[in-house]
Amino acid sequence: MNALEIENLSKNYGLLAALNDISLTIPEGSFFALLGPNGAGKSTLINILAGLTRASSGRAAILGHDVLKDWRQARFKLGVVPQELAYDPFFTVREMLSLQSGYFGLGNKNRAWINELIATLGLEDKADITMNHLSGGMKRRVLIAQALVHRPPVVILDEPTAGVDVALRAKLWTFMRDLNAQGQTIILTTHYLEEAENMCETIAILDRGRLVVNAGKKELLSRYRWRQVQLQLLPESGLELPEELKAKQIAAPAGELLLRLHRETDHIGEVLAALTQAGIKFSDLKIHEPGLTEVYSELTGKGDSLD
Repeated sequence: MNALEIENLSKNYGLLAALNDISLTIPEGSFFALLGPNGAGKSTLINILAGLTRASSGRAAILGHDVLKDWRQARFKLGVVPQELAYDPFFTVREMLSLQSGYFGLGNKNRAWINELIATLGLEDKADITMNHLSGGMKRRVLIAQALVHRPPVVILDEPTAGVDVALRAKLWTFMRDLNAQGQTIILTTHYLEEAENMCETIAILDRGRLVVNAGKKELLSRYRWRQVQLQLLPESGLELPEELKAKQIAAPAGELLLRLHRETDHIGEVLAALTQAGIKFSDLKIHEPGLTEVYSELTGKGDSLD
């Protein structure tokens, strides 16, 4: 079964198309990244799935439950960690989680899971403190616990590590990996592209309301054809590049040479031989293979061509 099925989904605000004919399927058990610049439509899509916004056309289903026709089951199957910090300031952490648990008809039998969430997210010494006395990072921890309190099989993490310290970030990702290993579907939106690259198997990118790519991580990274070669020059090195390499040079600090090479047609051995023949001497060489940052920048119109 698919965790999410989105078919020809559009959302218009007057003349603005926040989502334009999006079709997307996410298999159950995936660790999936949904990326895009600000204004790409990610939040609109999440709000439609969560029942906070109604689509202009198309349909969406969570584990086979249509978000409109079978909204009760769709809501029960989904947990969302929102980007915004939304909370009642006068409830304690434990009261917030118990209240959220009650919304889903879960009683005392859920107390052990609430305690586990509090411990896992480092909230034990804050459990009986009201929300208005917590720092921004602590409030975000509570929102994560709130989204997980009813054990939803599909979880959307909307910028979950914004304002979160490094130690909790590592702990959170370990916890999410464990949940995913147990079969939970995790959908991540983030501007920290290294997180998406490290955590997710499949990546979709939205831009200006359109789905521009949906592919496995390895396939996506293989589309970018450029790599960078960085040379630390020796003081006695020549500085005049061979004519065929001048167009491949890009700006670099003094004492360094940086070349942008095509992964298929520019062979590093031949490039180094040409540099040696030209009297270019260096003490160190680093090769930077493309990552998600380069691919993302190109697909959203902020980088070099993939070809």
